Amino acid sequence: MPFAAITYDIKPGYEKEITEIFTGFRRVGSPVVKGDGGEEAARILATAVFIRDDTMVRVIEYEGDLDAVARHMATQPGVEEVEKKLAPYLSRPRDTSSVEGFVATFRRSLLTCMAQMSVRDS
Repeated sequence: MPFAAITYDIKPGYEKEITEIFTGFRRVGSPVVKGDGGEEAARILATAVFIRDDTMVRVIEYEGDLDAVARHMATQPGVEEVEKKLAPYLSRPRDTSSVEGFVATFRRSLLTCMAQMSVRDS
């Protein structure tokens, strides 16, 4: 299963406040991501968020089409809520108010995967 990691440029010193934002995160109702025609395009298997100093990273384990995952995340109320609450703590604003803006920001924030390994790959 592939992983994707996206970065957020944040103001240092707000780790507690940012942690509180994610403590109340509303998960999506289903891990299934639908494509434009209603077919299953991807599945979100797991997410994790890491923070240190002025960098926050969201890691997503998924299967399927990563662009479909980004479009799906752009429409999820919990993700929209988190993005709004994070805005005051960002050192570089993120345009996530529309699906197009969210997807563009997602792509721009995506880290290059150098390697990934799992016991499931054996």
